[in-house]
Amino acid sequence: MTRDRYQQIRDDDGLSRLLQEPGQELRRYVFQGVDFTSIGELALGHSYRECLFLSCKLPMGLKRQSRDCLFLPNMGETFSFPSHLYSPEELYEGYSPDVPESYDKCYDGRIYRHYLKKGKRGTDFKETLARTLHDHSVSDCLHDYLARFDGHRLVGVMGGHGLSRLDISYGMVAKLSKHLTEAGFLMISGGGPGAMEATHLGAWMAGRSDAELQEALSMLSVAPFYTERLWLSTAWQVRNRFPNRGYESLGIPTWLYGHEPSTPFATHIAKYFDNSIREDGILTLATGGIIYTPGSAGTLQEIFQEAVQNHYLTFGYSSPMVFLNKQFWTEKVPVWPLLMTLVDNGTYKNLILCLTDSDEEVLRLLQSSAGSSPSCSPEGQA
Repeated sequence: MTRDRYQQIRDDDGLSRLLQEPGQELRRYVFQGVDFTSIGELALGHSYRECLFLSCKLPMGLKRQSRDCLFLPNMGETFSFPSHLYSPEELYEGYSPDVPESYDKCYDGRIYRHYLKKGKRGTDFKETLARTLHDHSVSDCLHDYLARFDGHRLVGVMGGHGLSRLDISYGMVAKLSKHLTEAGFLMISGGGPGAMEATHLGAWMAGRSDAELQEALSMLSVAPFYTERLWLSTAWQVRNRFPNRGYESLGIPTWLYGHEPSTPFATHIAKYFDNSIREDGILTLATGGIIYTPGSAGTLQEIFQEAVQNHYLTFGYSSPMVFLNKQFWTEKVPVWPLLMTLVDNGTYKNLILCLTDSDEEVLRLLQSSAGSSPSCSPEGQA
């Protein structure tokens, strides 16, 4: 270990193993959310130098054995600094699908109420510092989580939060996401309702038949929009009816839009207070490609932001931009003709564009891109 780097300890088992190793001085470690008090004798058998203690439980006397260390306790009334990405079970701890109103009492609901009480922008120094430390912890966990994956296998889905569960595009996204997950891609979205939920539903149903996916869609149709009382309840009912078969997906929601519940179909959730970090993060993380489903102003912003990244090869290569639903992107919101014009006149370079309604075509494009030779059928290629 070089002196300019820290080693991280994020769980009690890792702490126990470290403290049982020989040697008294521990230098340049980050201890995050761990409990020293349960093994206080071992903990006090060491000295600590240039270490960071973030939201840890400490035995009396440990600080006296520390030199040049930083101690940061929990600062929020409701939230802590996570040492791992959230799971749906953690965010919705205290929620019962049989009692939809119980959301207000669950962990996620309590944080959202706290967030509104303190103000979305926040003016209290202690509160804003706590939010920043929380989001820093989430980003750190997210970085470690994604290190497990090939960047060419990280695929994002962008689209409207208001997309109905009854809309044909919702089913298209779910089916496509299911097939991509089964093919080894990690699906990433903003982790909310609409097209985002469809993404994680598909990933959740990976390993099951398309008929089972149709049954899940039927169960969800009881509450087509996230504003309806049973929207969240029906999602949990689908989860209980069809347990996950080991496939993962990543949702990146924000409490700024806390009125839009985070989908419990995402197995890993990086939830932020700062929406700007979250929005930029999705576009920068999905280096295997982005699929654009029908959306409005926010989706349009994301299209051109991603186009700029690919134009300048910000990450060393260009990743595919797939537009799902030909009619929408050529007629209702004619982004595709505009992009073709901008590519033809040289305004944009290095773009890999595909317009399609075919799951097979999207899968072929993303797989070939992962192999560094992307291709799309002539009709939808740029």
